[in-house]
Amino acid sequence: MLETERHHVILQMLQHSQTVRLQDITTETGSSESTIRRDLIELERQKKLKRVHGGAAKLQGKLQESSMSEKTSKNLHLKQQIGQLAASYIEEGDTVYLDAGSTVFEMIPFLPPSIIVVTNGISHTDALLTRGCKTILTGGIAKPSTKALIGRGALHSLQQYRFDKCFLGVNGIHPDYGFTTPDEEEAQIKELAIQLSREAYILADHSKFQEVAFAKFADLSQAVVVTTSESSESLQAFPKNTNMEVIDA
Repeated sequence: MLETERHHVILQMLQHSQTVRLQDITTETGSSESTIRRDLIELERQKKLKRVHGGAAKLQGKLQESSMSEKTSKNLHLKQQIGQLAASYIEEGDTVYLDAGSTVFEMIPFLPPSIIVVTNGISHTDALLTRGCKTILTGGIAKPSTKALIGRGALHSLQQYRFDKCFLGVNGIHPDYGFTTPDEEEAQIKELAIQLSREAYILADHSKFQEVAFAKFADLSQAVVVTTSESSESLQAFPKNTNMEVIDA
């Protein structure tokens, strides 16, 4: 089968499924694994798919965003691992910003109670209070899907504080386009939080790599990415100096 034919088959398979396994592609095309791996590298370079561990996945739409309940249930075990590692970077007495991300939420059971937390995550409030953390909720407009506080009120509130560390969720991490999210107003809040923090951390499972959402909020150099080894296939495309903390999943 010619290369163009293989590429067509791979993209057709992704039209019917969010992900396809390498073994399924080799069976469908009658090609070797090494040939298909080269095809996937080329198609990823053309921004037609993204490589994942053991195969390929369809790229998300620029404005596509899951609800908080959908995000919370997706890749939960990996998010818990990421959350635990991220929480270990916090020291007693730190002032911390936690955004409304579902992976950020998984940090809360591991936080030291002596810290002060500012958050725009409505869903985080009960868990933070149960943990015993002094909790400050930003103002702003409540976004129904992500349970995030956004808008002028949230930005104005955030500008009153300075942080030792901030921890942010993300929808897309790309070697060329940096950190992105579908909502421009959420992007503004994430960007400001990074500016107000001494250290910035982006929490992301493997599904966020090679994705590009609508609104950019930071360059790769502006934050440390906390992820798991499930992302190893995608990490190969990133610059060697990208600051990554990778957990063996």
